[in-house]
Amino acid sequence: MTSPLLPQQIRDALVGLDGWEYDGVKVSKVFKLKDFPAALVFTNRVGAVAEQLNHHPDIHLCWNVVTLVLTTHDAGVKVTAKDIALAHALQAIPLSD
Repeated sequence: MTSPLLPQQIRDALVGLDGWEYDGVKVSKVFKLKDFPAALVFTNRVGAVAEQLNHHPDIHLCWNVVTLVLTTHDAGVKVTAKDIALAHALQAIPLSD
């Protein structure tokens, strides 16, 4: 089982990750895309990265807005190093072609 990070560790780890927020429970980011098809392409790219890392975000898609929420279920739905690594990997996904 992966150990949860402390709140300050999470905040420190998010420095330099534009737009990612920690609310005391989870790490999340809202991505605004051009339109619904672009949001679908982005969501599929998120899925591919998640599969590579074997760690999967909660994904909320509403027209051109994709919200990604990161926690680790086997750590009691807490934020772990897996979530921070996933945030870094997701940050690199292009929002458009």
